[in-house]
Amino acid sequence: MSRRSRRTLPLAAMSVLLVAGATACNAAAKDDASADSSASAGGKSFTLVTPDAVGQNEFLKLAVTGVEAAAKAHDGTSKVFQSTDTASQQQNVQAAVDAAPDVVVLVGFEFADLVAQQAAAHPKQQFLMIDACTTKAFDNVSCEVFREHEGVFLAGAEAGLLTKSGKVGAVDVLDTPVFRRFSDPFAAGAQHVAPKTKTGTRFVGGQSPFDDSARAKEQANDLLSDGYDQLMAAAAAGNYGVFEAAKAKGAFAYGVDVNQCPSAPGTVVDNVIKRTDVAVEKGIEQVLGGQTGTTTSYGLKESGISLTGLEKGVDSSQCVIAKHPDVLKKVTALRDQIVSGELTVDDPAAAS
Repeated sequence: MSRRSRRTLPLAAMSVLLVAGATACNAAAKDDASADSSASAGGKSFTLVTPDAVGQNEFLKLAVTGVEAAAKAHDGTSKVFQSTDTASQQQNVQAAVDAAPDVVVLVGFEFADLVAQQAAAHPKQQFLMIDACTTKAFDNVSCEVFREHEGVFLAGAEAGLLTKSGKVGAVDVLDTPVFRRFSDPFAAGAQHVAPKTKTGTRFVGGQSPFDDSARAKEQANDLLSDGYDQLMAAAAAGNYGVFEAAKAKGAFAYGVDVNQCPSAPGTVVDNVIKRTDVAVEKGIEQVLGGQTGTTTSYGLKESGISLTGLEKGVDSSQCVIAKHPDVLKKVTALRDQIVSGELTVDDPAAAS
């Protein structure tokens, strides 16, 4: 659910609607740990701006992989401007625009207001937003978002097949249609494979719903005390509180955005993965091909959404699902049905 080291916020869906972000720009930005790929003269140039330091953040590392792959494909160059706070986000966006690359790529809802300002001021500069979009449409702003609910449904199916108590729940950040993309489909997936499954959701809420591990753990314990043994953790940075609660009770949890199994081996069953590398590389291709000012959605069919259990390397992922090939076989069949259109997963945010 998250893109960040400090936030595990799933939520591309969220990002389309939550366009709060920094405003105004100031002083020239510094290129924090920029990564240049070799290029011949005349090649394309791409600049990626991240909302946080990349470090070991797998979500952002995938975005870097995507922009580097695009540069290689076009015999061009790529740079990465890593932000650390609101001020550096503003500075890095300004620095990226000043450099005038072929495409400025930005990951996260934090950049929505900044991009809107820059797009209006620099109509010839192409922008590609990942996991977010501006409120107003611009001819020079393209957006790549995700259908997380499809992957959450599959994780729910795993939970429905693995539960011993017949109770499957979720800890979600807020009770809104957008965030329910990470809880309602989980319940639907479980009941699709086991119709008698009891489901329930608790919401973190409070003053800091994205960063409150204690409240997330409290909500998880509320479900666990009622016999729930499979929990979708959609609490951003609070996911670790959910994992701790599940581990203490011998229950299981599911992560988001990246492989969170190493955070709690033996407790985290699987993860709903968002392939930012796919969205970045394909998005750049679309912009260079003249398809601009549009929003593209990535789900299971486009390989933009997946489960760790359905990716290569699951045996070394430290995910519990690796021990259940029979469950993975059934979930693979469900994925194929969604991809073919035979099975449709309801999107809680569709009417919001």
